[in-house]
Amino acid sequence: MEDTILIVEDNPTLREGLCEILEFEGFSTLTAGNGQEALDVMATQLPNLILADISMPVMDGFEFFGHVREREDWLKIPFIFLSARSDKPDILKGKKLGAEDYLVKPVDHDELITAVRSRMERNEQLAIVQLRDSYQSSLLMLANAIELRDRYTRGHVERVTMYSLAIAEELGWSQDRLEIIRFGGILHDVGKIHVRETTLRKTGPLDDKEWAEIRQHPQIGADMIKEVAYLKPMDGIVRYHHERFDGKGYPYGIGGSEIPIEARIVAIADSFDAITSNRTYRPKLTFDEAYLEIQNCAGDRYDPEMVDAFKQAYMKTRFAQLPKLS
Repeated sequence: MEDTILIVEDNPTLREGLCEILEFEGFSTLTAGNGQEALDVMATQLPNLILADISMPVMDGFEFFGHVREREDWLKIPFIFLSARSDKPDILKGKKLGAEDYLVKPVDHDELITAVRSRMERNEQLAIVQLRDSYQSSLLMLANAIELRDRYTRGHVERVTMYSLAIAEELGWSQDRLEIIRFGGILHDVGKIHVRETTLRKTGPLDDKEWAEIRQHPQIGADMIKEVAYLKPMDGIVRYHHERFDGKGYPYGIGGSEIPIEARIVAIADSFDAITSNRTYRPKLTFDEAYLEIQNCAGDRYDPEMVDAFKQAYMKTRFAQLPKLS
């Protein structure tokens, strides 16, 4: 789908020239001769970017900009002022109002296209960040709601996420891979939403039926997110975080490199938090005791290389940044 530029310019010759340049570069255009006409256009069709003159009859560019920014659904539309005025006060006023850019006529082809593309790309980047933050907030809320069903896991999601990130950062991972770890940490136990509360809260030993119920939560969680495109990269963490390096984990009993590396990281973080938190079946260990237990299980329960990264993070006291809540 073509991006649409709204050109607001009272000079018809210049307006047509701008249309030709932008349409040649693959954009579609809407036009208006002043701010009021532009508002009428936007009542029926929203552009991806606005290019507006300042000095126009009926409603000038500054007043038009004010009306655009009054509407919550129009706030994110990039706005570029285009004017023959090159004196500093007008430029400063446009920037203070919050416009994304200010071009002085006559503007050449390359300058115009560069400004338009850079502003639209920046807007797309911001939209992605906002979507990510929205997902994170929503998923954290869901994960915390699941935790409320189990009195022994308060704060578990935040701690596992932080511990997992600390390990991954020791491996020198990129921000994109760290984002997978972040969301995977938040989502790793999402399948517990289908585990009965009586099972989660049981104070005595679990029977075979209850254990079978618990052991299915990784697969259930992965099935819950598999249709959400943004969350597909987290499938491996959710599905395999209870597998063991020696192949004796659940729900699939795979081992070694068959387990996604992200899941091997979250498995260590998940275990570290579990054994430093009180449970009905055993008292919590100190951080140092848990640190030694993780090391002792390298090669059977955990990937030795991931344990090395865990050790490096622990020695930097990265695992003591959040207070224990249970």
